[in-house]
Amino acid sequence: MNHHTKRRGFVVSLAATSLVIGVIAGFFAAHRMMGDMKSAPTQNMPGMGAMKPMEMTSTPGIGGKEGAIMIPAVMRQLIGVRSAPAARATLEQEIRTVGTVGYDERGFTQVTLKISGWVREVFVNSIGRPVRKGEPLFTLYSPDLLITQDEYLLALKTQAQLAASPLGEAKSNAASLVASSRERLRLWDVTDLQIAALERRGTAEPVLTVYAPSSGIVLKREAVPGKYAEPGTTLYEVADLSMVWISADIYESEVAAVRLNQPVSVAFAAYPGETFRGTVTYIYPTMNAEARTVRVRLELPNPGLKLKPGMFGNVTLRTDAANTLVVPKEAVLETGLRQLVFLDQGQGRYEPASVKLGRRSQDSVEVIEGLKEGDRIVTSANFLLDAESKLASASSMQAMMGRVGMGDWQMRGAYESKMEDMPGMEMGSQKGMTVAETRQMDGLTLSLATVPGKPKAGDVLLRLNVTDQAGKPVTNAQVVFVYTMPMPGMTDSKAPARHTKDGLYEGTVRFGMGGTWVVTVNVTIPGRPSIAEKFQFSVVGGGM
Repeated sequence: MNHHTKRRGFVVSLAATSLVIGVIAGFFAAHRMMGDMKSAPTQNMPGMGAMKPMEMTSTPGIGGKEGAIMIPAVMRQLIGVRSAPAARATLEQEIRTVGTVGYDERGFTQVTLKISGWVREVFVNSIGRPVRKGEPLFTLYSPDLLITQDEYLLALKTQAQLAASPLGEAKSNAASLVASSRERLRLWDVTDLQIAALERRGTAEPVLTVYAPSSGIVLKREAVPGKYAEPGTTLYEVADLSMVWISADIYESEVAAVRLNQPVSVAFAAYPGETFRGTVTYIYPTMNAEARTVRVRLELPNPGLKLKPGMFGNVTLRTDAANTLVVPKEAVLETGLRQLVFLDQGQGRYEPASVKLGRRSQDSVEVIEGLKEGDRIVTSANFLLDAESKLASASSMQAMMGRVGMGDWQMRGAYESKMEDMPGMEMGSQKGMTVAETRQMDGLTLSLATVPGKPKAGDVLLRLNVTDQAGKPVTNAQVVFVYTMPMPGMTDSKAPARHTKDGLYEGTVRFGMGGTWVVTVNVTIPGRPSIAEKFQFSVVGGGM
């Protein structure tokens, strides 16, 4: 395919996409206009009879639940409306977090001295070296140890000389002296094999060999030839890494779903495609008051010592499976204060319904209240339906206001004109006002507003205020606004935001046309999972 052919294909594709968008926008505009005409009050014009509003059978919100709308079949196909029944299924909730690898503290050992002396020869001379229990680490020369060995040999010799003595008390004293000398050597970490070798040799050994108390990896080494060490000096730290601990933080709202011995899976960037499995072994009894999180400890086998202390891993905890009523995640609209779904009543009629949600999996969410098994709900294009439902409600209110008569409108117009003449009460001053929509997610509060408050097509300033659960501003976040119109052929656009002051982030987006726009706020804070929250705006055309 040559360059000109590709260019013609691109032009045709662009034209088709523009046609679809134009048809959809034109339909909704005409739909709303017809509804407004129907709801307008009857007026008498000079020289003409009473004018009746145009009749339209598919007017939104007529003859049914507040916010209900009617969508013809052709438009349902264009905007891609799809429905699915709410059904019972096995739901397994997933809790995702980030954990840090550490060593198993039960297999951690320090090698210290109980006597003073000088290090002579070092056998394990590097950090990271694996050692086995009983392996020699270094030798130590200690004058106190040498004297105690001589005392032990002298006590043995005295005991042997008094073996044939008729004096029982003398024999008992000699035996006590031998026992006390041997116990002193044992308390100084001289092994029974070394004491037996001392007895066979009959002479004191000038240096003592110190052995590894356990198997593992050397994490710290302070033993160097010629070093003088006092009692309590730590010369080695050894950790068993065949089993590792992972420390992870979960949010306060997720604590009730975590249990001991709960299975977990952990993925590491160093080993793509490989999953390490373990269990929850401890839930800490305290909470981080600032982050509103609770720490849990996970235990994982470490074959081949692949997992290194300090590595980060993506942790997934799975709760006990339960058979419950579920719907797809994409069917739910999160408004911050409540969750909505759209019921498919058939014949192109859709009604919003408030639901109460429970546990969530990767693809589904549990419905506790608001739906019953078999109810058909919208799973795609629900953002468009929500926007049209809100406009339908607004049209209904406008129609109700129209029934009070033109005299009231004239009175209100005169009143507004009078208010405009008063200092500080200009109606146009409201154009710059902003109304923020607030959401709470993962321990953060997000408040998004537009400037002006009623955005028009063109450049619009977005202001996002980010605070934690304590109400403190978050100033170290990275914020990106991703915005699009939820229509076929529309691509996402991005606008980075910059921090101005006290947790306020500002960025400018360009709404190319009037209609419903969806803005996804992406917030990334160091050390925490990224957050993506969707907001929806109704944008008027540039000429309005």
